[in-house]
Amino acid sequence: MIPARYSSSRLPGKPLLEIAGQSMIQRVYAQALAAGSGPVIIATDDERIEQAARAFGADVELTGEHPSGSDRLAAVVARRGLADDTIVINLQGDEPLMPPAVLRQVARALTASPEAEMATVAEPLTSAAEWRDPNVVKLVTNEAGEALYFSRGPIPWPRGGEDHPPLAEPAFRRHVGLYAYRARFLREFVSWPPAVLEQLESLEQLRALARGIKIQVVDAVEATGFGIDTPADLVRVRALLGEI
Repeated sequence: MIPARYSSSRLPGKPLLEIAGQSMIQRVYAQALAAGSGPVIIATDDERIEQAARAFGADVELTGEHPSGSDRLAAVVARRGLADDTIVINLQGDEPLMPPAVLRQVARALTASPEAEMATVAEPLTSAAEWRDPNVVKLVTNEAGEALYFSRGPIPWPRGGEDHPPLAEPAFRRHVGLYAYRARFLREFVSWPPAVLEQLESLEQLRALARGIKIQVVDAVEATGFGIDTPADLVRVRALLGEI
């Protein structure tokens, strides 16, 4: 499922912005289809996105307003009557570079982890600046690959407080905002109130950790690129895809 909302403070109408002749949402939809993991549904709050998506043949649910993408997907789960053990992949509507192989990987990670209720993806941090950037979410895991914590702060923090942490160490990873859940868990998750840590960090996945939920983390088998949050991001993706 692809949650796609029209409003964006930095890029209004973001899902409908064109990238090399196609809208952003159409490119994300194409990546999801290429994964071959099952039906693809666009979940949106806006009739303009719904109309555009139907025009290129997508299956769409017009969900109305919801506080988060997870709530939007849970509404689709309920409307479609999905079985409890159905695996739902949450692919953000601003990720036109996400490799289909990584979509398959996150689904397989959850299937292979019966004790986990969620699975997600990580990549190595590439610079100290990225490590310090609050817009880049970092994570740490245990030896079984289960998430211990997610933060906008620079974690893990070397005891000496070095300006240049040893990024070659596998402990330094960034979180890729791609998730797989079982439908049963998704329905339950959105019924819980936000956790204190979730509100402090503005990271929804901390609600699950606060409840003791296991989140399986896998390292991406291919580089995942980046989402489009700013006009500069849009220029970069247009350049990568050959528009300019």
